[in-house]
Amino acid sequence: MSKGTIKKVAGPLVIAEGMRDANMFDVVRVSGQRLIGEIIEIHGDEASIQVYEETSGLGPGEPVESTGVPMSVELGPGLISNIYDGIQRPLEEIRAKIGNSLARGVEVPSLDREKKWHFTPVVRQGDAIVAGDVIGTVQETEIVLHRIMAPVGVVGTIKSIEEGDYNITETVAVIETANGTEQPLTLMQRWPVRRGRPYKEKLSPDMPLVTGQRVIDALFPIAKGGVAAVPGPFGSGKTVIQHQLAKWAEADIVVYIGCGERGNEMTDVLNEFPELKDPKTGRSLMERTVLIANTSDMPVAAREASIYTGITIAEYFRDMGYSVALMADSTSRWA
Repeated sequence: MSKGTIKKVAGPLVIAEGMRDANMFDVVRVSGQRLIGEIIEIHGDEASIQVYEETSGLGPGEPVESTGVPMSVELGPGLISNIYDGIQRPLEEIRAKIGNSLARGVEVPSLDREKKWHFTPVVRQGDAIVAGDVIGTVQETEIVLHRIMAPVGVVGTIKSIEEGDYNITETVAVIETANGTEQPLTLMQRWPVRRGRPYKEKLSPDMPLVTGQRVIDALFPIAKGGVAAVPGPFGSGKTVIQHQLAKWAEADIVVYIGCGERGNEMTDVLNEFPELKDPKTGRSLMERTVLIANTSDMPVAAREASIYTGITIAEYFRDMGYSVALMADSTSRWA
């Protein structure tokens, strides 16, 4: 773990010296307030750090500490129905802890460490598994069955696995690898946001995505696995179209990223989404939705990270076999 000191501050960019042992894209904690940032450039022992929070008041000589790991998200039960900021801090948990104002340097785990989930195994002792295999399930909401997968890099046989109630950090299974070592598995795994999750084959987007909106399906059809843009001026209904797509499109999971929207528009989204009824089940649409809120008044670095955070979460549910609708509003402000 590399430690250094601030040499220069220029807006969200902090130059720190004494960081020779740090690596590119390591997450760092800046100053005594422990502001979160990411190393974007290294020259000798100087590191350029993009800080995800307001840097006013920082000055030369304050400490900088590298965590030694890249920007990563926590993937596991508890994602669905949650509202995060661009670096996967749970906004509801933060509000419960410190109030309505988002203080700098706040540290709250992305997923609840205390809540117990009922784990049901789908494999047995002695079964061979590789990365991506489903070892069990957790009923996360009434709508979503969360499939617990073996993390990337895991190959071996199940030495022990047991049904029961666990939090996300407790061991639910033990894998014995080919060289005889034991590797515990929990309900949660981490993944670096700037690295795409691996896949075996890329399929051609040749199936239509039925959106439930006749004007789109008839005149501007979208393919499953494809992309679409909704350009338009202020107040033209872009966000309303995304609400309709989230509600009616043939998707199991919705990941909605507000990356650079004005605060009042994002507030409308956060207020309206829980009120939307899922036409498939009659329950709240939030029971199959993950919201990432990063408004235009937040630091631009966190706004950029929000897209990577959302894509990683969407890829995680894709790996379970779910069809995922990923929406980013607005990519022009993000760019």
